[in-house]
Amino acid sequence: MIGALMLLAAMSSSPDLGKAEGQCRPEEHGAAFLVDVVGIKDRQGRLKLEIYPANDSDFLADDNVLIAAGKAFRRVEVAVPPSGPVSLCIRAPGAGRYALSLLHDRNGNRRFEVSTDGIGFAGNPRLGISKPSAAAASAIVGNGPAHVSIILNYRRGLLSFGPLKG
Repeated sequence: MIGALMLLAAMSSSPDLGKAEGQCRPEEHGAAFLVDVVGIKDRQGRLKLEIYPANDSDFLADDNVLIAAGKAFRRVEVAVPPSGPVSLCIRAPGAGRYALSLLHDRNGNRRFEVSTDGIGFAGNPRLGISKPSAAAASAIVGNGPAHVSIILNYRRGLLSFGPLKG
């Protein structure tokens, strides 16, 4: 997982790609994920939720490449709210199965830092030394909103990630 996460941190991303397509709008109908964020470490930084195709070759791929190829990619990025439950909404391209990743970018630098930031995926797979499979990190959405809970994982020790303990 550390190697895959380091690769994720090094990937060049265009911060605004996918945002217009991912932004939920009031009274809008259609495919969307309503994501409850569970286990957030603190109330600093930003949250970045992204939708990817639910296959291993495209999961966590560079956003520029996905968009250029006409593949599914959406992004929502918000400041962590100062209090209360944390929920995000992201529009999906349509009904289907998608892989979702959630980053708690604690210092707001738009890069995943293994030692401080949190990460989670739909399906809440157990994190090891490699990235989870797209199937393990995916969820299904129909023609309306689908509710999903994502548990954030933070570094615990040298090579492990997991949810915060009680």
